Amino acid sequence: MPETIYDVAIIGSGPAGYTAAIRAGQWGLKTCLIEKADVLGGTCLHVGCIPTKALLFNAEIWDHLKQAKEFGIEGLNQPKLNWQAVQQRKNKIVTKHAKGLEFLMRKNKVTTVEGWGKLTGAAKDGVFDVEVFTEGGGGAGGEKNHVKAKKVLLATGSEARMLPGLEPDSRVLSNIEILSLNQIPKSLVVVGAGAVGVEFASIYRSFDCEVTILEMLPRLVPIEDEEISKELLKAFNKRGIKSQLGVKVQRVEKTKDGIKVAFSDSEGKSQTIEAEKILIAVGRAPRTENIGLEKTKIKPERGFIQVNEWMETTEPGVYAIGDIVAGFPQLAHSGAMEGIVAVGKIAGKPVKPIDRNRIPSATYCEPQIGSVGLTEAKAKESGRKIKVGKFPFIGNSKASIVGSHEGFIKVVADEQYGEILGVHIIGPQATELIAEAVTAMELEGTVEDLMNTIHAHPTLYEAMLDGFNSVYGLAINV
Repeated sequence: MPETIYDVAIIGSGPAGYTAAIRAGQWGLKTCLIEKADVLGGTCLHVGCIPTKALLFNAEIWDHLKQAKEFGIEGLNQPKLNWQAVQQRKNKIVTKHAKGLEFLMRKNKVTTVEGWGKLTGAAKDGVFDVEVFTEGGGGAGGEKNHVKAKKVLLATGSEARMLPGLEPDSRVLSNIEILSLNQIPKSLVVVGAGAVGVEFASIYRSFDCEVTILEMLPRLVPIEDEEISKELLKAFNKRGIKSQLGVKVQRVEKTKDGIKVAFSDSEGKSQTIEAEKILIAVGRAPRTENIGLEKTKIKPERGFIQVNEWMETTEPGVYAIGDIVAGFPQLAHSGAMEGIVAVGKIAGKPVKPIDRNRIPSATYCEPQIGSVGLTEAKAKESGRKIKVGKFPFIGNSKASIVGSHEGFIKVVADEQYGEILGVHIIGPQATELIAEAVTAMELEGTVEDLMNTIHAHPTLYEAMLDGFNSVYGLAINV
């Protein structure tokens, strides 16, 4: 039988890879999806976004139960948490969606191959040869197969960075280990206050764990607008989450019952803290080693791959998407759209490049954070004259109804034309509410357009209306 030559081979089945595979199948491309694990979905589905958000939802319900009396519900003075049931529910959700991906591959006629995919060099006569090792990325003892394809998409994802000298174990945790704890620790140190760090801090504090955050930079969620960082710090302080900012971790030692962390504080003074466990959440490293880049024209920078507007690398016919791409946020939804753009280019379909200022960020701690576009500081740095509006959720009736009226909506706009430059939300359902701002910016709507858009009452969503009105000092409910 003649050897199969695919239109596109995709290495990695996370959100970037599986989205690209599904869209390629929908557009009639003969597609092969190569995945080193025995399940599809990558980090996001199995040890990232999905299980984390499942735990966060459990934490939200638990917090509501603790406030049941306020909502007129009695008899819940001593609710009992079944941690094993919490973990089982999380695992059930993951399994359901992993099986869903298998179905979607069959539905869209995508061939899946289990193994470690590795480029062997440039295309020969217009065809790439991808080696697929069944074990260890080509280590001793592994069997080797070959996949032939006209185009290749690299979607190999990322892995948690660790502090020098540390390896994950039962006390030193990465995002993987902390998702499968047998019981809730009594105390936890979180190193890093990005999205991963503050989300896990929020989860375990809800379950009455003593949590301390150590962050090298001077504020929590440092990529967000500065006012968002200040509001989150205030909320975390109120919840009893301790935050040490501007610190440098010097060493982590094992003790009889846990760990001890030595660090210098923001004033340079040496301090130590002990806890049962420590979570290292200092970012994610692109997984681009041992995938054959050295046999191509691709020259990674700190592991990241440079691409053009269509996600093409410097090696003709090879594309890169997801967490390995330089200059793009390491977000599942960003990677998914990058996959759609790349496959669209390959298939000759009408897609458009991604505007990086229109990629939303969503952080699911309590309170939630949703943002898109420029922060106030970045907008000022651009040299434009700007106007800023801010509306507090305390003025929104639905926020009072659901018992979550802290936080605010902040809008950064161009003074002359009313162009929406950025929207930053901290408060109830912020990760959902940000969608309106993303849509408006994608459609090049102005502040005035949103001011004239009728928002249903009573909703959290209508706080957005007041947020946009506040740019011109015209908010109704404050």
